[in-house]
Amino acid sequence: MIVRDRPGLLALFFILRGSVLPMIFPQVMFVFGLSALVILAHRFWPALVPGFNSAPLALVGIALSIFLGFRNNACYDRWWEARKYWGQLVIAVRGLARQSLILEGRMLDGEPVARRRLLELAIAFCYTLLIHLRPGGDHGRILLRLPKERHVAFLESRNRPDFILREMGSLTARLKATGALSDIEYSVLDESIGEMASVQAACERIRFTPIPFGYTLLLHRTAYIFCFLLPFGFADVLGWLTPFATALVAYTFFGLDALGSELEEPFGELPNDLPIGAIAETIEINLREALGEKDLPPLPEPKSFVLM
Repeated sequence: MIVRDRPGLLALFFILRGSVLPMIFPQVMFVFGLSALVILAHRFWPALVPGFNSAPLALVGIALSIFLGFRNNACYDRWWEARKYWGQLVIAVRGLARQSLILEGRMLDGEPVARRRLLELAIAFCYTLLIHLRPGGDHGRILLRLPKERHVAFLESRNRPDFILREMGSLTARLKATGALSDIEYSVLDESIGEMASVQAACERIRFTPIPFGYTLLLHRTAYIFCFLLPFGFADVLGWLTPFATALVAYTFFGLDALGSELEEPFGELPNDLPIGAIAETIEINLREALGEKDLPPLPEPKSFVLM
């Protein structure tokens, strides 16, 4: 996610970090070059490359703008919904840290480590959910927080975040069975674990249910065809200014299309995607502080204005 102060008016035109321009630059230049060729051909061979009335293109442009607006709204809703769920996860885990104070000093496997074990599993869950939504991460720091005898079962699990939640549920159930937790205390902790499970299910729904492909495909095709036809409609009206006008329109339409595609996948690793890695690290620091640890890393900071 881009994190920076609002730039000045002049600087705004030269910022590339977080801009969609690098992604769509080839398409924009292609439209610019095509427009220049159309103008040349129209000037020297008007019979072969005639101009035509731009009114129909204006109607198509209006319709395309509306469709792009609807799609971008839907994509932004997915992005914002995903951010709200990760905020809900922060609330649930911090609540669990407070509630787990009732476990302070209570025994687990003959040692007073019940609270630490539960919160270490909560940290492991956040990182496991991160890798589940953004594949390719390292499981090393997750395995450090699991008992060695559970490593193989974790790595073989089809749904690793759910595996961690089951481990948390198993731990609290064992504490209840041994009398270390009362029924009310168990219910309180189990409710927080259930909230974490709800966040996982909601994030999976967003991650694995994209906007229907046919809708995206229709929008892509219409935008490209529209931009390729623009030079023919502008040739008689704008003349040699046509390449610049069509490039500006192409930048707008292709840019909105690319931005929508980026926001559609909020858990990715592009600059405008959510900083779920930074959120997971923040949760780890919060829980380690709750456990009384002093040697803590600094909170995540943006690198080159990007927080991931």
